[in-house]
Amino acid sequence: MSVSYSTQKVGDVGVYYREAGPRDAPVVLLLHGFPTASHMFRDLIPLLSDRYRVIAPDLPGFGNTTAPGRDAFEYSFDRLADVVGGFVDALALKRYALYLFDYGAPVGLRLAMRHPERVTAIVSQNGNAYVEGLSSEWEPWQAYWRDPSPAKREACRAALTDEALHAQYEHGAPADRVSPDGLTLDMHYMHRPAAKDIQLDLILSYRTNVALYPQFQAYFREHLPPLLAVWGRNDAYFIPPGAEAYKRDLPDAEIHFLDTGHFALETHAPEVARLMRDFLGRKMARG
Repeated sequence: MSVSYSTQKVGDVGVYYREAGPRDAPVVLLLHGFPTASHMFRDLIPLLSDRYRVIAPDLPGFGNTTAPGRDAFEYSFDRLADVVGGFVDALALKRYALYLFDYGAPVGLRLAMRHPERVTAIVSQNGNAYVEGLSSEWEPWQAYWRDPSPAKREACRAALTDEALHAQYEHGAPADRVSPDGLTLDMHYMHRPAAKDIQLDLILSYRTNVALYPQFQAYFREHLPPLLAVWGRNDAYFIPPGAEAYKRDLPDAEIHFLDTGHFALETHAPEVARLMRDFLGRKMARG
């Protein structure tokens, strides 16, 4: 199934997205994380699109989505969710499964809380919603949340360097299975004008996601969405207890760990696709 590449206007944001699969098939909305964009799904999309309509947008500040500068647009997770919500409405998506990775998790869970009736299932791939899932690597960011001073902001720039992006891709992953393609493109995007300041704004805004964790968990308990957690067990940032915690609010959640790091799709896309096809085939049939 071929992939199409389009841009959808949402207010003053041009949301770039990838789409594949039959127009009348069940929808799977893929939401990427930091520091990447929809290209992270380049291997997964063909493995799902024979059975599902798969849609992967670039968030504002990432990839090929065009958005106003920081003086005219607030780079916060609330605003990212507003834009993705507008994108969903513009495409008239009434029902969909959510694939939540990294930053995509708090964006997608905001959408789910706003319209729980639309969510047929959730796949969390290192997409966190519990404090147990935050490793000690978050301490510089948490220090910035506690004290959003210029000095603390500058300290967070260390997470935006080429060396840090290499570590994010390579830590805990089989070295011979990490393609340079996604990493190289992410480094290119991070070197664009204002890109690092946009990311620093989002790093500060991430504290609002942690504050919402109790609400996300209440959503799980109230609406009981079918949930599959597929995590790289060696992720240095979102650690396995964050996946296991889903069972506390969703006893029927299905939890799987893969022997890889943060970017599980870079090394284990076929395995993730197999688990998703089995899970969605069982759960979305009831949706």
